[in-house]
Amino acid sequence: MGATTSVHRTIDAVWRMESAKVIAALARYVRDVGLAEEMAQDALVAALEQWPAEGVPKNPGAWLMTTAKRRAIDQIRRRENFNRKVEEIGRDVQESTPDASEGVEDEIGDDLLSLMFTACHPVLGTEARVALTLKMLGGLKTEEIARAFLVSDSTVAQRIVRAKKALADAGVPFEVPEGPELAGRLASVLEVIYLIFNEGYSATQGDHWMRPELCAEALRLGRVLAELAPKEAEVHGLVALMEIQASRSKARTAADGTPILLLEQDRARWDWLLIGRGLTALERAEALNQPPGPYYLQAALAACHARARRPEDTDWRRIASLYEVLAQLSPSPVVELNRAVALSMAYGPAAGLALVDEIAGAKALRGYHLLPSVRGDFLMKLGRTAEARAEFEKAAGLTRNEREKALLLDRAAACVT
Repeated sequence: MGATTSVHRTIDAVWRMESAKVIAALARYVRDVGLAEEMAQDALVAALEQWPAEGVPKNPGAWLMTTAKRRAIDQIRRRENFNRKVEEIGRDVQESTPDASEGVEDEIGDDLLSLMFTACHPVLGTEARVALTLKMLGGLKTEEIARAFLVSDSTVAQRIVRAKKALADAGVPFEVPEGPELAGRLASVLEVIYLIFNEGYSATQGDHWMRPELCAEALRLGRVLAELAPKEAEVHGLVALMEIQASRSKARTAADGTPILLLEQDRARWDWLLIGRGLTALERAEALNQPPGPYYLQAALAACHARARRPEDTDWRRIASLYEVLAQLSPSPVVELNRAVALSMAYGPAAGLALVDEIAGAKALRGYHLLPSVRGDFLMKLGRTAEARAEFEKAAGLTRNEREKALLLDRAAACVT
């Protein structure tokens, strides 16, 4: 029993590492990510059946790849284009053993990049893109994705099924787009990766402040993308942003899980290795001399905090100016809200409050708990404690995260007149 359990754990680990490569390679041949995933899953089932009895192969990734390709041949035999497809994908596997390593790395970089662009295609809704990306590129099980986002297994399963059908119905090509289309599609890929990271970094609901497994998965995807698309500055900008933000993870909560705000964190607990990686990624973006994009600018903002060994060393005027550039590039009430915080730190809470009051009526901020939270902070600093208390209580009523709600109620209670 113990040996079988150990093999199953090995299979699970191998699947996490290799599934994206297998699916990507198969999708290049069959031009259908849904069908490619089914074939890869067939290979996984074969591993679960054979490895406990026969032992783990010397090259488990190659075993999965070869077995999956054989499943592809079996599928294609039932189709009219058998001869053409077999010549394309079967030549190197018909006589090979499952341990053969031939073809495992062939064009794998292009395949993975194509899979990213397909799974993150704008024809899909945001939730579908996130679910499909975690399933196909992260190797996560449906129940793991459901648990991470606090939805039912059936909800995630339906999203994935519908996403595959939508891709097939739209005839989305399995390829890396070129020319003008590349920028728009790349933006979608980056958006999905950052959405995954953000849900891990600041969970929107539930009892936990963070979901580290999602942060780790987004970082892994970002690092892979940076190696596959080394000449795209925004890719390095996103990686830099995630590395620097992730560096604060251990300092963001107390032992009991209570959130600790940025300026109150023990910076000795920041991960300076991740900060170094983030700053290096930012330098890679800068070296490409491309116009600054939103992820690069956000990474530059994060770097301002990372370079300050003490909160009082933070260059808030530079942060305020970077937010101004970001607001011009990507106009957003949320960006303006962040700029208000920077203005408050650089020039006083009255400056921040003036901007917050300007944007308070924005539709995008309706129901956004951070608006009353930030406004409450400014009012408290200005000595308007009764108003501040009301804002913190309002913010607590809007958030769906229990840890954050407790923090906001504590802040409200601290507003004594």
